[in-house]
Amino acid sequence: MTPFTIRRAEACDADTILSFVRRLATEEKAGHEVEADPSQLVKTMFSGDSTCHAVICEEGECPIGFAVYFFNYSTWQGKNGLYIEDLYILPEFRNFGAGKKILKYLCHLALAKDCGRVEWSVLNWNTPAIGFYDALGAEPLSDWIRYRLSGKPLNNMGTL
Repeated sequence: MTPFTIRRAEACDADTILSFVRRLATEEKAGHEVEADPSQLVKTMFSGDSTCHAVICEEGECPIGFAVYFFNYSTWQGKNGLYIEDLYILPEFRNFGAGKKILKYLCHLALAKDCGRVEWSVLNWNTPAIGFYDALGAEPLSDWIRYRLSGKPLNNMGTL
């Protein structure tokens, strides 16, 4: 196996990213919830005013994984943070260091941008991912509950 490389994603990677998103959603038992299409990804991820970014992990020139991230802000730290929205490695390439390489890349980026933390979410039943994150020294935040507004409740709240 050749060493993995990480590169910034470009608009021409939209189909690849969407393929990974669909595979991730299926593994998370939510494949039916993916609404995005390649043109939406190009518009929202690669336009001049995009607030999110992506990286592609490759073996040779073959994409084998990706991560999508954005910068948030902590008033407590007075610093930006980096939030990883998605991180996915094809199953046949897991346990060879690709996921760790992506995380190292994103942590290096966060430090270069003076971020105070890197955060992400993991489903509570995804024990392989939890074990991987625990082994890195990441700590679960059990005292915070994540909330979401979407669909009708979001529309109701957004109506002025």
